[in-house]
Amino acid sequence: MKFSKKLILAALVLVGGGIYYYFTLPAINIHSSGIWMFILLFVVVLAFLYALRKRLGRKEIGKSKAMRVFGIVILAIGAVYLVGTVLSSPIVNAKKYQRLMTVDEGEFTEDVQEISFEQIPLLDRDSAAILGDRKMGSMVDMVSQFEADDIYSQINYHERPVRVSPLRYASPIKWLTNQSKGIPAYIRIDMTNQSTELVKLDQGIKYSTSEYFNRNIYRHLRFSYPTYIFGELSFEIDEDGVPYWVAPVKKFNIGLFGGETVGRVVLCNAVTGETQDYAIEDVPQWIDRAYSADLLVQLFDYYGTLKHGFWNSVLGQRDCLETTEGYNYLALNDDVWMYTGVTSVNGDQSNVGFVLANQRTMETKYYKVEGATEVAAMASAEGQVQNLHYQATFPLLLNISDEPTYFIALKDDAGLVKKYAMVNIQRYQIVAIGDSVSECEENYLDLLFDNGVKVEAEDTREVKEITGEIKKIAQGVVEGNSHYYLMLENSDEIFDVSVVDFIDVIKYDAGDRITIEYKEDDLANVVLSIR
Repeated sequence: MKFSKKLILAALVLVGGGIYYYFTLPAINIHSSGIWMFILLFVVVLAFLYALRKRLGRKEIGKSKAMRVFGIVILAIGAVYLVGTVLSSPIVNAKKYQRLMTVDEGEFTEDVQEISFEQIPLLDRDSAAILGDRKMGSMVDMVSQFEADDIYSQINYHERPVRVSPLRYASPIKWLTNQSKGIPAYIRIDMTNQSTELVKLDQGIKYSTSEYFNRNIYRHLRFSYPTYIFGELSFEIDEDGVPYWVAPVKKFNIGLFGGETVGRVVLCNAVTGETQDYAIEDVPQWIDRAYSADLLVQLFDYYGTLKHGFWNSVLGQRDCLETTEGYNYLALNDDVWMYTGVTSVNGDQSNVGFVLANQRTMETKYYKVEGATEVAAMASAEGQVQNLHYQATFPLLLNISDEPTYFIALKDDAGLVKKYAMVNIQRYQIVAIGDSVSECEENYLDLLFDNGVKVEAEDTREVKEITGEIKKIAQGVVEGNSHYYLMLENSDEIFDVSVVDFIDVIKYDAGDRITIEYKEDDLANVVLSIR
């Protein structure tokens, strides 16, 4: 009888432990804090059940040899965890933490090329979410069963910046009635033109964050890789539009729990659940996010603050640099780079530079460009439209005419982008506003010339002269001004005469003999004088 009770008790403990593991999903790995908590709780429960079964009172617990063993085991687990935490911390490993990220100094105009308007992401995550919700609201056949998830990962898709997010079941009841077919679509938003598309799939997404039981993506990954400690998952699509979950695998480089980077990446096909395991250096090119922006920011902060040890980062703070609050993303060479400003820890309200970090490879570059913080630039942009009460989004870093420039979208109370602003990083009083990106850039370039930041390039073209009869003459309009285009005998050149500069050109006709002074140009030679 006693044996059967022990067997039942052991079964209950195992079942309880299994249920706890099923829902908490700790990695079976000594570097996982979760598994240490699981073991500690398991031992505590065993000790409690033993005391309960033996009907031990307070006095008996202290005298029980078995309870003393339980106590020693619990203290040993706690001590190992505590010591491991301390020995893994920056307090005793400042140099190792400082070297986790390799940072190279870059040249801004060489590394960050001017990009076309078709490559500038105009939307932030919040605006994308609004467009996604609106798109779902228009899909009458789906809106009652599904809703847009709030993931909205930013990726490059066919060399264009887009945000993608799967749908999710609207409620547990909707999951029960739809889970056999899965989630039928995902949302794709082009961040340059704000076009929003609900991409329907031939087969539904069976593995997602809104699934229950074994098809929940976290549980599916845990049972497939029980020893892996996963970082923050992201949702991406490959170049064929196939949805995947990208699961970075944490690598701890310092002690038990310290020095987190990424060692591997697991890809999970969101439709079939098939997984692929890659070392970080072998990750396919189309994947844009192995390192989260928060992790990259943390690694750079270690690099910038721990140059002279931990205590200097807390007390003297000599030569300490840290990232500013907030970050954004920049598309370069078919990769997504995290951008954030860098400022002195001593807090002088200005940036000393900025950093770009590749979210796939962790390649990081630092640029020494002193200027306004992102917050100051946002305030400057909002000040230009204060009567409209628009709110500025976190800036995007652009190269405009070889000038480091903050590009900012201005949103109304409904979260919709209404205007755009460009703020010069080094001279943040130069602020241009426009209803379109092209208008904003045109106004910004005018301000750069007006403020002496840029000067007109000296025209070194040679002045040439030609004489002959006009064999052909035609009129055109360029930017609202009338121009005459002439061709002379014995020449195939085309000569552009502005009516504003030479009103007498209207007197000439084919057959008239004239002498023209001009400078060569790509389209039509620019006429300087006519006689």
